[in-house]
Amino acid sequence: MNPGSERVERLWAVDALRGLLLVLMALDHANLFIARHHSSGEYWGGPFPAYKSALPFLVRFVTHLCAPGFFVLMGAGMALLSRARRRQGWTVWAVTRHFLLRGLLLMALQLLVINRAWELLPGGWGIQLYVGVLFALGGTMILGSVLWGLKPAYLLALAGLLTIGTELLAPHPDQWGTEMGVLRLVWLVPGGRHLWDGGPWLWVNYPILPWLELVVLGLAFGGWLAKDARRAYRRGLVIGVGCLAAFALVRSLGGFGNLRPPMGDTWIDWLNVVKYPPSIAFTLLTLGLNGALLWLLARLGPLGQRAARPLAVVGRAPLFFYAAHLLVYLALGYLLAPQGTSIPRMLPLWLLGLLILYPLCRWYARLKQRQPARSLLRLF
Repeated sequence: MNPGSERVERLWAVDALRGLLLVLMALDHANLFIARHHSSGEYWGGPFPAYKSALPFLVRFVTHLCAPGFFVLMGAGMALLSRARRRQGWTVWAVTRHFLLRGLLLMALQLLVINRAWELLPGGWGIQLYVGVLFALGGTMILGSVLWGLKPAYLLALAGLLTIGTELLAPHPDQWGTEMGVLRLVWLVPGGRHLWDGGPWLWVNYPILPWLELVVLGLAFGGWLAKDARRAYRRGLVIGVGCLAAFALVRSLGGFGNLRPPMGDTWIDWLNVVKYPPSIAFTLLTLGLNGALLWLLARLGPLGQRAARPLAVVGRAPLFFYAAHLLVYLALGYLLAPQGTSIPRMLPLWLLGLLILYPLCRWYARLKQRQPARSLLRLF
């Protein structure tokens, strides 16, 4: 295989994984907007989600892959893009400025656009300022803009320090409900600040630092991809299997790395881990599964790639899909299930939403591809 075709294959697998994660994310939000059976959130404190049957848990569990995958793939994309732009003659500052601008754009989109969509949630929203995944992606991209030139070994060491450090700095579950400073919430601890009458004016699901470790890992993985894609995929599989084994160990011990021990002794309790902030157990489990999925996608032959082509198309327009899917599933919920519905009846509507979104993503990906490298549209 010549270098050109290897590069196409590498980007296809990354795009396909990103597309798969977007499709699973859409399932999670269809569950919220249409079925209205969404999890209350796997937080470091407070009530923890409990499931009486496997289906509601599995619908939520598969979507846990999404956020970690987005942060890792964003880091990998930063590494690949920085190398490509440097070969085109961009200066270090030009590359860094690109990431700074895109990071600021993501944060602004969260606060000015995406939050307006969340306010249309059935049953009301009530939060004046929400810090969600786009805000954290933007914040970690800004921090990563000064890290993309580091060697993979240094990046891995930094990711390890961040993982352990943020776990040690996480509060004890007994502190749930304690008012915390705004900076601590935005940077470190999920939670909220409330008005005098008890209503939340700020709620943070994705503080920046606990998710930075995944972007740093992605920067290292992107460096491996740039050198040898096939070897990087194999390395990702080996690391993924190691992460799953480490997850089993951390979960069985039930102490450090879990933030909260298992709530019971069933297989659901075993896999029901703290996501906000990402506990070490959560990170190991989701990284392991993402690594295996990326390897499997990279191993697909021509027939498999043809079947999975819609995933790659969606994966090339992630930000467009994210913004559009909120409106699509909100509309489907209001029009076709105004009182909510069961999860089995929600699933066809989830697929209907994907059928609506696919041609839109294909159009947008082609439009974006035709733009010059320094076009403003390339920031989206």
